[in-house]
Amino acid sequence: MKKLLLASTALVASAGIAAADITLTGSAAAGFYSNLDNDTEDGVYSNAGVVATMSTTTAGGVTFSTSVDVAAGEEVDTGDFENDGPADGTFSLGAVSATGAFGTLTFDSDGIDNLYDDDRNGGDVSYSTTIGAISVAAVLNTDDSSETTTSTTDDMSVSASFTTGGITISGAASSGDAAGTGTSLKVSYAVSDTVTISADTDNAPSEASLNTIGFATSINGITLSADASSDDTWDLDLGYSLSGVDLTYSTTDANAWDAHASMGLGSGATVHAGVNHESSAYA
Repeated sequence: MKKLLLASTALVASAGIAAADITLTGSAAAGFYSNLDNDTEDGVYSNAGVVATMSTTTAGGVTFSTSVDVAAGEEVDTGDFENDGPADGTFSLGAVSATGAFGTLTFDSDGIDNLYDDDRNGGDVSYSTTIGAISVAAVLNTDDSSETTTSTTDDMSVSASFTTGGITISGAASSGDAAGTGTSLKVSYAVSDTVTISADTDNAPSEASLNTIGFATSINGITLSADASSDDTWDLDLGYSLSGVDLTYSTTDANAWDAHASMGLGSGATVHAGVNHESSAYA
């Protein structure tokens, strides 16, 4: 009888584990670097990470999800040509969210991007939903503005977008800045399957409005996008795919250019390299 009881207990425990919706994913990177923005030396980097994603759906149709991840080794930001240094090697918690017919409610202390400008202070709680053709979202920073010494507390930010035919209109705003509320508005129009034009205006607190026009096109493996702003700045991005190799080149009015090349090796592996105007490089 005692052996039967132990076997039954083990069976229940195993069933509970099997019923949990847990997904494990892993990644690793290694390579060489030279003269990165914050590291003028040449060196070798390597890192690895594991992410556990968990979710469950209630009988009422609400899905709760979160993730836990850990990373170790030295990390290089290949997009910004920066050496991010050693990973802390500790477990970190991702956002906890609940999604249902009501929309998505997310909790992540200081980890949710400001909807107007993601360089501003992060928020703690967000809500997003879709009503017909309109998508809306709001992010709340629960920190008390009176208890912080920074000038951009960004207590709340909101955004909305609307699409009809080939036209998309989107806007965002952020409050809590000591100098006033920041707002932005963008309109884009898909002229055809390969050409899109856009215009936007950004009204940052205590700054003149920044107006930008741009276009993007894609044809025969070539992508091209460019925009110009009212402060006399511009940028240009060019991409080309040939025989499994993706090439990209970007430049600005200040001749701050960078170039990248990447090729998939199959089974999720990729080899890539890049160089920029400061002679920073990685492979």
